[in-house]
Amino acid sequence: MFNLSNSQKFYLYSKSTDMRKSFDGLSGLVLVDADELPTSTSVYVFINKGRNKMKLLHWTGGGFVLYYKRLEQGNFEIPDYDIDGSLIVLDYTKIVMLIDGISILNLNKRKRY
Repeated sequence: MFNLSNSQKFYLYSKSTDMRKSFDGLSGLVLVDADELPTSTSVYVFINKGRNKMKLLHWTGGGFVLYYKRLEQGNFEIPDYDIDGSLIVLDYTKIVMLIDGISILNLNKRKRY
């Protein structure tokens, strides 16, 4: 079951990730590189160097859940971020668009009252 919602924080890991890593390897990246606790309610997103594979690591009350998506064609379009840390904060809308293959490179969010 896909159990993600807009009430959670989403962090994109800024470096390319070896997709052979599983629960322990990915949570180790979050803990060591990003200095975050992987057991928070946040969701951590990892993308490989070829940008055709994505993993989402999410902690639920009983343990980790790992979502994995591999594209047969194309790649995930990720903007170039100029940051010092390892994590990039993305909102739920951008994560859903990224997973669905919609480009988030030139998004202009309009003010809503």
